[in-house]
Amino acid sequence: MRSVRGIGALFVVLLVLCACAPGVPEATAPTDARPASPDQLRGVELDYLYFTDGADEIATRQTIEKFEVATGARVNLQLVAYADLERTLQARISGGNAPDVARTQDLNPYRADLLDLRPYLADPTFPEAFLPDAARAVRGPGGEFLGAPSDLTLNGPFVNLDLFAKAGVPVPERWTWTELVDAAEKVRKATGTPYAIAMDKSGHRLSTMLSQFGTTFFDLEGRPALAVERAAEALKLFAELHARGSMPTDFWLESGTRYKGANEIFLAQHAPVYLSGNWQVSQFAKTSQFRWAAAPNPCAARCGGFPGGKFMVSFKQAKHPAAAVAFIEWMNGAQRQRELAAKAQFLPTRKDLVTPGISYPERVDDMRVFLAEAKLVPAEAYTTNSSAAFVRTANALRDEVGKMLAGRSSPDDAARTVRAVSEQAHAEVSGR
Repeated sequence: MRSVRGIGALFVVLLVLCACAPGVPEATAPTDARPASPDQLRGVELDYLYFTDGADEIATRQTIEKFEVATGARVNLQLVAYADLERTLQARISGGNAPDVARTQDLNPYRADLLDLRPYLADPTFPEAFLPDAARAVRGPGGEFLGAPSDLTLNGPFVNLDLFAKAGVPVPERWTWTELVDAAEKVRKATGTPYAIAMDKSGHRLSTMLSQFGTTFFDLEGRPALAVERAAEALKLFAELHARGSMPTDFWLESGTRYKGANEIFLAQHAPVYLSGNWQVSQFAKTSQFRWAAAPNPCAARCGGFPGGKFMVSFKQAKHPAAAVAFIEWMNGAQRQRELAAKAQFLPTRKDLVTPGISYPERVDDMRVFLAEAKLVPAEAYTTNSSAAFVRTANALRDEVGKMLAGRSSPDDAARTVRAVSEQAHAEVSGR
């Protein structure tokens, strides 16, 4: 095992960029809300609704087994496709059948239904263990702690090294968008792949491109800030890549308004460049039949990827709230998060894992690429991603791009519409 050096420096940057989390007032909760006793855990069965990014499922199951042995509890891991997560959770909440615990990438669709974890925590300082930017997303207006940030993610490209080598095209330490497109097209023409570039169908992934062209949905104070001209410039390039066949248009249009990952296109070697994120590392390490590597993000007006993250939450409807919180607290302790991050190629969220870093058992160089890219992320990308108005705006970006690729809109129209949606969404979440 080799320790990934520089992780401490990365999170120092994150800590400087991120404002401190709000203070934690006294908890207001039912009088019987308290940490679970050993007797409350022994024999209880928890439902954990979970979506997987790949090999993290195995690591999660192994960690759950340790929890079951330590407590005598049982955890029923219920897998759901990422694209179906929000719909499934909303349906279960509406039906009064919310799971005890869920893994989610966004709290806002269920925020009013989330359980404040504080009264049930065995360690009252647990909420302060996390990086401020990660913790900001789980704070309620009264200081409620609505979930544990379980990992950070960063968007970035992967390249098929075998195809690049066959075409005689080098992968540089840094490239512009023009250079990335040129390189991918050279590989495509030399090797006969159907496409040059693949990207997940996701407003989050598209937000990376907008950020690289110099704009994000919201500023450091969380106010609408999308520069329409810069966004339109990025979308114009995106449209051109599809119009000339460099990217697969059918992939985008045939899935309607739902998220869709392009990992199968990359694994089938139908595109030499794939724009996704670090959560793919563990999957590719086990499934790829060719040599591949993480590559630096392309730069335009600026460089860097775009951040994201996952959270473990419980619900007011939970059948076993105290046991659910004990499970969340246990799974996100320093030892467990260190183990999960190493096995699943995650970036940790706990401050006490910053200085020692994470010892990744494989694909260390790829993780170093993502760590280096994180240092280049503009500060407003973090506040944009943590905004309660982000998902609605990102979904609008995804949908408007669909219209654009179908010939029903232009890059300028799409950018203007997304700006308007960001303003409306911000006003609504701000109560204005």
